[in-house]
Amino acid sequence: MERSEGPHAHRNAPLTETGRLRLARCVVDDGWSLRRAAERFQVSPTTAQRWAARYREMGEAGMSDRSSRPHHSPRRTPTRTERRIITVRVLRRWGPARIAYLLRLNPATVHRVLTRFGLAPLAHLDRATDRVIRRYEHATPGDLVHIDIKKPGSIPDGGGHRLLGRQAGRKNRAKAGMSFLHNAVADHSRLAYSEILTDEKKETAVGFWQRAHAYFTAAGITVQRVLTDNGACYTSHLWRNTLAAQGIAHKRTRPYRPQTNGKVERFNRTLLDEWAYAKLYRSEAERREAYPQWLHTYKHHRGHTALKGQPPASRVPNLTGQYT
Repeated sequence: MERSEGPHAHRNAPLTETGRLRLARCVVDDGWSLRRAAERFQVSPTTAQRWAARYREMGEAGMSDRSSRPHHSPRRTPTRTERRIITVRVLRRWGPARIAYLLRLNPATVHRVLTRFGLAPLAHLDRATDRVIRRYEHATPGDLVHIDIKKPGSIPDGGGHRLLGRQAGRKNRAKAGMSFLHNAVADHSRLAYSEILTDEKKETAVGFWQRAHAYFTAAGITVQRVLTDNGACYTSHLWRNTLAAQGIAHKRTRPYRPQTNGKVERFNRTLLDEWAYAKLYRSEAERREAYPQWLHTYKHHRGHTALKGQPPASRVPNLTGQYT
């Protein structure tokens, strides 16, 4: 049987160009019947007839694949409209729905045009530069740990504006203050260590890291590098000396580029959506009481798209509470 693989053959083609030529020569030059040739090359008689006819008409040149693209596409979006779509997309960085509304087009049409011209989805772009974000993942658990502080407003006793309405909630919120969630996320596994603390002072940040480091170590993760933003607590001598004493390299993100620390930024968004604002809490104490259980679910049970639907614990065999 002739090999079906070939660098220029159609992916569904039963024969390479060389196989087609051999089949055609058997029929045209050597006088084989179509059925005999079809059986020899394991194709249908109709296929054998097509290649033999091409060979009679065009010779060896007829053995190449022809484009399946139609000569005329009457329903394709006009070139002028395509240019307008691309112009709006580049200048305003809008998605298909907004472009369609502006140009009075069907969003599906706009989406097809953007796809045809290879324009990446907005979620894949750096809004500051319009360049495609290079996503990465370190190969081993301790290569890099992302650290950040998230500061959602605390919920006043009796509830905030989402429960009581904007006017009543605003009066309560003035007394509530702010929460400081210190978060550390291991790049490879997305395993997170998090604490709700009272401030973001250097002593507080260092204390948090000491406990986070102990947690990762107990899970069998040897931390090599830590990535933070340029907050005052992370640029302090205390922070630098603490990491140096542990033999850990410190990297900082570029100014005004939070996406560089994307793993922990994504964790921040997840905890806000799935814990902080997931229900109507009546007090900050009630919300904080729910946090340990949510964090456990995140580590052990919540599927992560970047981990093929598995939770972070699936990449950390030594994690305490793995099967609870």
